[in-house]
Parts: sequence; structure tokens; C-alpha cells
Amino acid sequence: MRKSLIFLLPLFVWTTLTAQNSYQNPVIPGYHPDPSVCRVGDDYYLVNSSFEYFPGVPLFHSKDLVNWKQIGHCLTRESQIPLQDIPASMGIFAPTIRYHEGTFYMITTNVTKGGNFYVYTNDPYGEWSEPIYVRQGGIDPSLYFEDGKCYLVSNPENQIMLSEIDITTGELLTEPRSIWGGTGGRYPEGPHLYKKDNWYYLLISEGGTEYGHKVTIARSRSIYGPYESNPANPILTHIDANAQTNPIQGTGHADFIQAHDGSWWVVFLAFRPQSGTHHLLGRETFLAPVEWKEGEWPVINGGEPIQLEMQAKTLPLQPFQTPESRTWFNDKERNVEWNYLRNPHLSNYHWPENGALRLKATPVQLDDLASPTFIGRRQQHINFQATTAIRLKKGKEQDEAGLTVYMRDHYHYDILIKQVENGKQTLNLRYHIGNLIHTEKEIPVQAEQLYVRVTGENDWYRFSYSEDGITYQEIGKMDTRLLSTETAGGFTGIMLGLYATSASPDSQAEAEIEWFDYQPAR
Repeated sequence: MRKSLIFLLPLFVWTTLTAQNSYQNPVIPGYHPDPSVCRVGDDYYLVNSSFEYFPGVPLFHSKDLVNWKQIGHCLTRESQIPLQDIPASMGIFAPTIRYHEGTFYMITTNVTKGGNFYVYTNDPYGEWSEPIYVRQGGIDPSLYFEDGKCYLVSNPENQIMLSEIDITTGELLTEPRSIWGGTGGRYPEGPHLYKKDNWYYLLISEGGTEYGHKVTIARSRSIYGPYESNPANPILTHIDANAQTNPIQGTGHADFIQAHDGSWWVVFLAFRPQSGTHHLLGRETFLAPVEWKEGEWPVINGGEPIQLEMQAKTLPLQPFQTPESRTWFNDKERNVEWNYLRNPHLSNYHWPENGALRLKATPVQLDDLASPTFIGRRQQHINFQATTAIRLKKGKEQDEAGLTVYMRDHYHYDILIKQVENGKQTLNLRYHIGNLIHTEKEIPVQAEQLYVRVTGENDWYRFSYSEDGITYQEIGKMDTRLLSTETAGGFTGIMLGLYATSASPDSQAEAEIEWFDYQPAR
């Protein structure tokens, strides 16, 4: 047996470091829109938009472009990312990450507080700088470095504008100049500049980040243009008939990367509809191969639609260890996938070294444009099961704590423990859809700790509970479509959140939560 293990170990290592001919999309599932990627040697780093959630701009690392691990966030301090009182889907828009001469730069837009800015670091695992703001407007800014100069592109006035900036101060060294307006699609945005074979290539998105989304490209011999549109534009879209039944829709907002083996790839966003033409997971991060012959235009995935199972030779795969399904809240630094709503009041959260996470109930509600006591992680699969155990302690009447399936303010389903009269508690199932608020079920409960569960399916969220953690009883189901982007609007996706709220400012109520378990459906 021992000899067999010794023989199998190098075989396992060889297998994991060998290229394969297929991989699964999306490579980063769940609400991870507007991907941008850079390479340092054989390491790859990727960032996404974060909107009203804190910390801002999730940051991922990969060795093969297929397997990604979140290593932190770029914006971890309120001084970098003021989000007080902002509406849903505002805040931090599409970021770009670039690496130049030993320094990482991440540039983005806070659309409600400050405009375009960038931060930098020498260590992507550490803290990033304070923001440096730039005067050029628009959204989706991107940086391009060449010959000791730094150029900025963004899209004020629905035009792609270019200026040279001082990367140490953010000062504009040239006035913004319009270099391309796209092919006529609405919202030309997401610009990125590349240089290849003595051509400057300008990649953008058009059509809006919906079903009509598309990626187009132009090129010029001079960085300032004029830029010639690719006759084959768009180079990526699923709006055509050949993709109308594809489970992937809304492809767009792309960024090219040349791998360390010389191959070219593209990361981009798309969404997966469910229950008809509704999508709930938000826009996710996808990957496709690119053929880019010398002097020619790039071709994404051979010109064919993107698939969930892609047939393409990968880099040698280096997967990360599969994370445990259960989050234990006694390790705050490890739980990088958890987020607050807007800038949190950290005094309302107690992250223990041992024991349970404590959430202090406050009068700030899930529907307020403020920061309720809330932590959430993304729903990443259409079919999943999420379970937690909650105690509501020291509650006064109308105090509550629970698990929320949260799209945005006024659009969420909640399974919750509520304090009622005479020191008793009930388990409630409630929906909030626009102006409609209704408690679907209310059950008296005796147990000090309740186990609550939500199971996601194509058409339904099913809610159940248990008093012993073994036998669960379903108490109701809710239509997925009513929480979809098509119903609720906005740019985010479903967050599975834990929260505590109170009816009075002097409440001492706390929710105690030791763990949260999330599993894709088998």
C-alpha cells in the first residue's frame, strides 16, 4: 500500500500541472462583474466591481486563469471608499488592475462620492494606498503604460477619451481627447488599451450590460488615433440567433491577457438566466481563448458562442484546495468572501477568537440607505443549500435576527427569529418586494437556538427550519423571479446575508451565529 501511494503522488502532481482540453465557465461564479486582469510572471490577478458593498473591489489570484482564489480586497478603509447613504448599485463601478515596474495599480470610479481614482501597492496581499483622484470624468477608467508615460482612458460624454497623466499625483498632463465613439451601440464603455505588432488596440463594450451587450475593438498606429473599427465587430456577443438559447447571456466588458506561455485569453462578464429570462446571480466572470495572429484582429473562441463547458487547451492547471462548505466566524481574516452593506459600524460586530459571531441589533433596517448590522456572501449557484444556526439573545419586542436572501433594499426574502410579547419568540417567513411587505408564516418556537435553511432552485427559494439541526421542516417557498435583476433592477446579484435589527435605539439584543454552511446542490 505504501509503495502504491509513493507511486501515485508524482502522478497526482503531474496531473494537476498538466494542461487540459476543457474547463468550466463561469470561472468566478456569482456576482463578480466587470473583470479586469493583469499578469506578473506566471501569477494572475483579477478584480471586480463591488458597488455598495464593503470592503470594495474583490481581488483574486490564479496560476492558470481557470482556478481563482480570493485573496482580499483593494479598498478596505472608509478613507478609500466612502459609501455612506448611497443608493443600491451605486458606489464602486468597474475597476482596472495593471502592473508596472513592481507596482500594482487599481483604478475605478466611486460614482456617488469622488469620481475616478486609483490606489497602488507593491504587495497585492497587503494594504493599498489612499486614493489619488483624477480630473478626467466618465466611468470605467483604465491605465496604459508605455515609454515612461501613463495614459488614462474613460468614457465621458459617451466617447472614449484619452489623456496622459502623472501617475505619482494623478494630474492630467494633456487635456482629454476623444479617440473613438464605438460602432454605434449605446453606452460605449469599459475601454482598455493594448499594443501588439506596432498597433494600438482599443477594446470597449457597447449595448448596455443587458442582453444586447457586446465587445468591439478598433486599432491605430498612433495612440491618439484615428482608430479604425474592426470590420468583424462585435468580436463577442450573444445577441445573435446562434446564441439565443444559450444558458449564458449578456456577454461584455472584457479584458485581454497574454499568458506566460504566449497564448491569449479574455475575461469578461455575462449572466446565467433562470426561470425564463430572469437572472439572480448577477453578472459573473467568464473566460475564453483568443486567437491573435500577428498583424491581425483578435478572434475570441473561434468566433463561436461561449459555453458553460469550454473546449480549449488550458494552461497547466494548478487548482486551489477546495474551500470548506462551512464558514466558522472565529477567523475574520480568512472569511474574505463576506461583505458589509456600505461602511459598517464595526462596534455592532464582535468577531471572536472562540465562540460565536455576535451581531448587535440596531434600528437600521435592511431597506434603509444606511448600514444595517449585516454580513453577506454571494449566492454562486442556481441550485444550492445554505444553513445556519441563530440565537437571538436579550431581545425586546419586535427585535429580530435572521437569514436574508438579499438582492437590494426593498427586494429580499427573510427567514427570521422575532421577539414577541411575554419573552417569547416566533420564527417568521417574510417577503419584501417593492412596496409589498408580507409575513407569509409565523410559528411559535421554544428552542434557544434555531437552525434555518434556504434551498435555491431554478424557480423557487424554499425555506425550512429545525430545532435539533437534524430534522428540517419546510415552512414556505418564494418565487425566484421576484428577486431577479429584471424585477428589482440594479447591477448586483443575490447576497445571502445574516442580520440583526431592532425596533428601539436602546435595545441590547444580539444575534449569535457560530457558523454558516453553503453548498452547491448535488
